[in-house]
Amino acid sequence: MRRLIFILATLFLGPIVSFAQEKDIVYTDAASLPLYGKAIEETSGHYTRFPASYQEVSRKPLWNLSLNSAGLYIRFRSDAPEIHAKWVNGGVHMPHMADAGVGGIDLYALVGGEWKFVGAGFNWSKTTTFQRKIVSNMSPVMREYMMYLPLYDSIDSLQVGVPQGYVVEKPSANTPEDKAPIVMYGTSILQGGCASRPGMAHTAIIGRRLNREVVNLGFSGNAHLDPEVARLMAEVENPAVFVLDFVPNCTAERINAHGEEFFRILRQAHPDVPIVFVENPFFPHAVVDEKTASDIKANNAALKALYKKMKAEGQKRLYYITNEGMMGDDGEAFVDGVHPTDLGMYRYAMHVIPTIRKAIKSKR
Repeated sequence: MRRLIFILATLFLGPIVSFAQEKDIVYTDAASLPLYGKAIEETSGHYTRFPASYQEVSRKPLWNLSLNSAGLYIRFRSDAPEIHAKWVNGGVHMPHMADAGVGGIDLYALVGGEWKFVGAGFNWSKTTTFQRKIVSNMSPVMREYMMYLPLYDSIDSLQVGVPQGYVVEKPSANTPEDKAPIVMYGTSILQGGCASRPGMAHTAIIGRRLNREVVNLGFSGNAHLDPEVARLMAEVENPAVFVLDFVPNCTAERINAHGEEFFRILRQAHPDVPIVFVENPFFPHAVVDEKTASDIKANNAALKALYKKMKAEGQKRLYYITNEGMMGDDGEAFVDGVHPTDLGMYRYAMHVIPTIRKAIKSKR
């Protein structure tokens, strides 16, 4: 009987206690906080990646993916002992990727001059309205925070909550620096598939490692060298470097037909900005799948030919990253043979960072 009473008390009092705690939380609309990772400011929605005008010119799948908040993050500071969040998204689910990465958020704090992961927000239910305590039990001192948004879903609204009496303010530290962003274009891998949470996408890792804002223009299955994407990249103010990682979504024929046009749109707008070409990763099943191995070889050969042609005509500040050692040689860095795990994301980031760093330095 006492056990039954305890269970009933837990069931009925639990929500009351939670409500009592939650009613003392004051929320700030994240739209009032600085948002980073966008190519341009005027997009179709606050947390989307294309301008509204692109709906008329872009392929429908590409447009729909532009509504995902991949690569976007907000920055703020707070003296609160705990941080909460409320957000509404589309409720996207994919069987090969954690929901925390698809539609969740995660939070980093600046500790000792380095960004440290301190908590993630996701929901166990199938609703699209989430409300979560992200981190708690902290000393009430002012800290800088960075909150990454979902990789494969859209954000309709986002609020940051703290206990009453504490503040949520605009950041005082410019880190990652936003004066000259790294602009990256690519496939589902670049969009973030299949990182376990947004902060583990390789674009996010690169941003933290190089202390530089990264614009993520990854479009799952749709990095087809659409010229409007190149025009969008060309609109970025003062880009540090362009990174082109589209090959997994392109055939050699497509690269031959459209690669040069895409390149020239960027080069005409930014004659001195370094451009980095990245090869198709060597997927582990290509060890036995002869067609995949042949396709990877042909696609990378087409990319290399484009790079060499531009070099031969005198184009400067061009860089080329091969797939050798990109994901390791053990085959253990993938979820489904194509999309990397967190391990694969980390290996990819460490593989490309030296070249990106070198390219950035060449512009100075």
